[in-house]
Amino acid sequence: MTAGSGRVRFGCCVLDANRGAVFAPDGRETLLRPKALAMLLLLLRNAGRVVSREEILDTVWPGLFVIDDSITQCAVEIRRALGAVGGDLLKTLKGRGYLLEAEVEAEPARSGNPAALLPEDRPSIAVLPFRQDPNDAADAYFADGIIEGIVHVLSGLERIVVVSRGSALSVAEVTADPREVGRRLGVRYMLHGGVQRGAGRLRITTELSDCETGTVIRSDRYEGEASDLFALQDRVAEEVVAFIAPQVRAQELRRALRKPPGNLTAYDLVLRGLDRFHRLDRSPFEEGRTLLEQAILADPGFALARTYLAWLHVLRAAQGWSPDPAGDGEASNRLAQEALERDENDALAMAIRGHALGYFRHDFANAERLLDRAVATSPSCALSWSFSAALRIWLNRAEEAVSRAERALRLAPADPLTFFHEHILSTAFYALGDHEAALWLGKRAAASSPFHVSNLRVIIGAAIALGRADEAATLARQVLAIAPEFRVSTMARVTPLQGELKARLLDALRRAGLPD
Repeated sequence: MTAGSGRVRFGCCVLDANRGAVFAPDGRETLLRPKALAMLLLLLRNAGRVVSREEILDTVWPGLFVIDDSITQCAVEIRRALGAVGGDLLKTLKGRGYLLEAEVEAEPARSGNPAALLPEDRPSIAVLPFRQDPNDAADAYFADGIIEGIVHVLSGLERIVVVSRGSALSVAEVTADPREVGRRLGVRYMLHGGVQRGAGRLRITTELSDCETGTVIRSDRYEGEASDLFALQDRVAEEVVAFIAPQVRAQELRRALRKPPGNLTAYDLVLRGLDRFHRLDRSPFEEGRTLLEQAILADPGFALARTYLAWLHVLRAAQGWSPDPAGDGEASNRLAQEALERDENDALAMAIRGHALGYFRHDFANAERLLDRAVATSPSCALSWSFSAALRIWLNRAEEAVSRAERALRLAPADPLTFFHEHILSTAFYALGDHEAALWLGKRAAASSPFHVSNLRVIIGAAIALGRADEAATLARQVLAIAPEFRVSTMARVTPLQGELKARLLDALRRAGLPD
């Protein structure tokens, strides 16, 4: 078998090589990162034979020096994707290498069009080779590194399917027309770009195209010093994904909103639900809850619907809208746990469960364990970093919180949830005592999300600290207009803030005129 050869069954697992997706015996699907996929393909070609670490290095990382841990990490990722049978199928033979012990057979092709292999309701993207000077081998090496970085980051995002490098390369040899790429690969989006070198600098351009219409929906340009290749690769990959992921989601939402109710999938319902509850306006917020509940009914195995519904329960309590904060806490924890049972590698579900444990139960030790695992599982998930920052605020580790919140904002500078990341960073600065920065960031978040009560409370705290009592009083009236039932004493009972920081903020809220 070869890369891009379709679906391959080994033991009781299946690899969809075109997409780099592994299906475990319980039906769970995992998208492998490029190097883990390359290692699995090598092992499948040599099933029943011990493959030495040297052979793996030569095949998966040709011409590069990497540490042995890289192989170990790929093996761990493969075993995790295989689920309960991972240890039985993939064996480590100390001092010798790795053995994949399974019968391997190609599954009959279901269609000549790879679109048949892609779930209809998921956004999918192909990253084509970047244009470069054909006479400059260094440019080609650099461009390949950028593409691999982009694919790696995209693959860590929930619900975005990235076709394998092999499939994208094979189509790129024939055409770069978005509509034809979409037809051949069954993808909705195509990312293309170019690399130019000159005067010690590098310029990278990218274009995101809609494969249905053939139109470019976003284009960007990045520049940096040519001497710092690897740092520039990482930065470009992160920045490209930070901007195209929200663009893809916005485009997907427009698709969902065009569909008649009877044609909506669970994914469409989630998109519509997110659009409602992210506004943090009370009536649309409750509509969002109903849509997410409908998504679970439409597809009981759909982890993402449970993940976002879990967060909705946290937000409802934080907004001051919950008639039963403890009940919302239990519902949030249960839904996040159910999401993890359906997808144990769902970093967002881990992060939300950790956030709920910290917020509702003040179980900071287990919250930190889950949040650190979420960040390690998907370093490109901005919400994991923001929730992790919030935990550091509660633990009075403000400098760590600032660093993590800044990372979240870099990952999501133009996202529908950017206001949330700005709010967390504002709170971290408030905890640090930098009230000017807290006020500025809080106001920026409020400009995008004026109904976010948690953010308004922090702005009040910063305004009082800066001696702006009239401004704080105006904000307090806004809080009561959004959540008339808000009481400082209730917040004092449920807030995860600790010690001096808690006392300082509660005092500021009372001084601004909020009822006790």
